[in-house]
Amino acid sequence: MQRTFRRAALAALLIAVGIATPALAREPEVPSGREQIQLSFAPLVKRASPAVVNIYTKTRIRTQRPSFLDDPVFRRFFGDDYMRALPRERVQNALGSGVVLRAHGLIVTNAHVVRNADEIQVVFSDKRELPAKVVLQDDRYDLAVLRVDVGDEPLPYLELRDSDTAEVGDLVLAIGNPFGLQQTVTSGIISAVARSGSGVTESGFFLQTDAAINPGNSGGALLTLDGKLVGINTAIYSSSGGSVGIGFATPSNIVARIIEVAEKGTRLTRPWFGIGVQRVTPDLAQSLGMARPQGVIIRAVAADSPAARAGLKVGDVLLTINGQPVDDEAALRFRLSTQPVDATIRVRTIRKGQEETYVVKIAAPPEVPPRDRTQLTGRQPLTGVTVMNMSPAVADELAIEAGQGGVIVAEVPQGAFAAQFLKVGDYIVGINGREIDSVSTLRTMVSSQPDRWSVSVRRDGEVRTFNFRG
Repeated sequence: MQRTFRRAALAALLIAVGIATPALAREPEVPSGREQIQLSFAPLVKRASPAVVNIYTKTRIRTQRPSFLDDPVFRRFFGDDYMRALPRERVQNALGSGVVLRAHGLIVTNAHVVRNADEIQVVFSDKRELPAKVVLQDDRYDLAVLRVDVGDEPLPYLELRDSDTAEVGDLVLAIGNPFGLQQTVTSGIISAVARSGSGVTESGFFLQTDAAINPGNSGGALLTLDGKLVGINTAIYSSSGGSVGIGFATPSNIVARIIEVAEKGTRLTRPWFGIGVQRVTPDLAQSLGMARPQGVIIRAVAADSPAARAGLKVGDVLLTINGQPVDDEAALRFRLSTQPVDATIRVRTIRKGQEETYVVKIAAPPEVPPRDRTQLTGRQPLTGVTVMNMSPAVADELAIEAGQGGVIVAEVPQGAFAAQFLKVGDYIVGINGREIDSVSTLRTMVSSQPDRWSVSVRRDGEVRTFNFRG
């Protein structure tokens, strides 16, 4: 009885000084007015939606006539007028979305929305329709910049938010033109940042969201609640073609670089660092004495590269660039892509268990050696194939790693004999037992007329040899 009395007295004392025990906490209040329960994204949508546009494209595709139409009996039966009336091309229509980022008429969308289009029409929220031209298209990041002529009347546009400030759990809105419907808004959260390995674009680096994204949303806006653009909706993960709550948006920091380059009228060039890396696995982390897997280990450093000049070495573990984590190859490509050429970056590494910081001035990828682009001719297995010397500049254009030199296949014509065993991106490493280190050496080798040919090709790290009669 005495213990019960003491508990009651303690509770009374806590209440008297304004401290309530959990059991005595005040009950939640019922909202007393509409303003306490009303929540709406409508003001944000009204401000942002005029800057999101619908994009319609037309592509003329030439059709191949069946061979039987050229049969003389068929032509005599149906007549030449009928033959001339047969359509020789068809028009393919497509739709997508875009975002106005400059008042004078620059619009960003996905490259796949406008790829190979003969006509591009932009429809604004006020029902205006204007023709557009492609200013810049970069297939590596699946982004394109369009320009419309708006005269002296400025367009409503969106400001960009630093995508590195986005966090998992942030509320976002997706605005676009799904399935050809009028402008549609969906809401969700950012499900993951720095999502890589999706294989959607060359960068493979995205913001993931569960806001509903469907066909036609491509190129539309992903907005944070401050009304700024944090990403361009690019792709979805789906087995049915519809939204299953896994959508990917290209981060706004890449979009910012695309717009900057488009305004200058140049091509997007990813700065050259001059290293080859691989992800640090648990086994690798243990062998390096690291407490946990993090960063990427440098497995190659190009001679006279920015990395080499700064003092980075093979075996260093690269942790961050400008304070942002780099945990795989996609993250490294992304971090470099957001920097202009000749920028200075701070790189944090681990070397022999000690953390080090390096200041690196990145540069444009050099074309060393010169590409010497050549189409091979003559009576030999590689006739018609176009080849180039590999260099960092060529690697940047082809969106491949520049860690290895040699001769790379740039083009293989349809119908060429070589198309049976070669494809773009292959390295020709040997002809009849001789190493091929340059286009000049390859030209010399194919000019001979041996009885048999042995062509060695490196593809995906494996060397394959193909043998032919002369």
